Amino acid sequence: MATKSLRRSTPPKASKVLAAKPGKAATAQTKALEKNKKTERPAAAPAKAAARPAPAPQLKRGSNGAIRVGIAGCAGRMGQMLLKLLISAPGVLVVGGTERRGSHVLGRDLGALAGGEPLGIIIGDNPEPLFEQADVVVDFTSPSATAQHATLAAKTGTAHVIGTTGLDSDQMGAISRAAQRVPIVLASNMSLGVNLLEQVVEEIARILDTDWDIEIVEMHHRHKVDAPSGTALSLGEAAAKGRGVQLRRVSKRGRDGQVGPRVRGEIGFSAIRGGDVVGDHTVIFAADGERIEVTHKASSREIFGRGAVKAVLWAAGKRAGLYSMKDVLGFNLGSSSAPGPAGV
Repeated sequence: MATKSLRRSTPPKASKVLAAKPGKAATAQTKALEKNKKTERPAAAPAKAAARPAPAPQLKRGSNGAIRVGIAGCAGRMGQMLLKLLISAPGVLVVGGTERRGSHVLGRDLGALAGGEPLGIIIGDNPEPLFEQADVVVDFTSPSATAQHATLAAKTGTAHVIGTTGLDSDQMGAISRAAQRVPIVLASNMSLGVNLLEQVVEEIARILDTDWDIEIVEMHHRHKVDAPSGTALSLGEAAAKGRGVQLRRVSKRGRDGQVGPRVRGEIGFSAIRGGDVVGDHTVIFAADGERIEVTHKASSREIFGRGAVKAVLWAAGKRAGLYSMKDVLGFNLGSSSAPGPAGV
């Protein structure tokens, strides 16, 4: 009799009974819950989307705390210079670089491309692994590639620092949509001086009326493929904002032939190409009897590279959103304007 009692109280039997009872009792509840989930799913979907304002790139950061950085367009002028700066930057770990298909640098070591010791990282043409591995990707490629990269950034939760040239409205739309999920820094120029110049131009345009004509003149090296430069367009946006108008309604791109007298309120652009000029930009405010000119001259691309490194360090771990270099540099003086549809 005692043996029978012991058998009934052994842990396996008790465990078996305990496991069986919840299973039987839960059957009806499980079906009810599944039914509720099905009926609630349409209403729950928006809440799920709203709960992901920022995929937070810091969650991808390595255990040593270093920010893992990739470079899209690593073989270009800016790409190579950025590569050198990032390799030597404290708190940064370069994890990859990509170039367009057919590039002569494909298959080369990233460190060798920068003129240093091999890093054991091979340059490829597929951006997906780059965005999967990196916390932040710096992008100096083409407009179409950058728009695709922004979508990849949103998919992988990767911060995206963009300095690409000549983005159109559709490409800007792709970037804006991606910025709802990840932090994106979009900068027409990453130097402190140019961003300060934009602030100054906006303020001057706000103070002066349309008796003052605004003209923007820019000069770049012979290899630059777009005109006006993205920086010139950003300066135009700043001037237009100061006047409370839309640039697309008052912009005048160059003049040739019998163009007639200047239209009041126009913001004109002139582009010059030649030599190895890194970038000169002058904004002219001209009235009867007097003229104001504000100028920025870049003598080294390192000013853009140093700004890009600042943007990388700043963007890692930020909330989702579309930011400018004014945010990065800390002197966005109450400006509410989004970055314009142009790159550097």
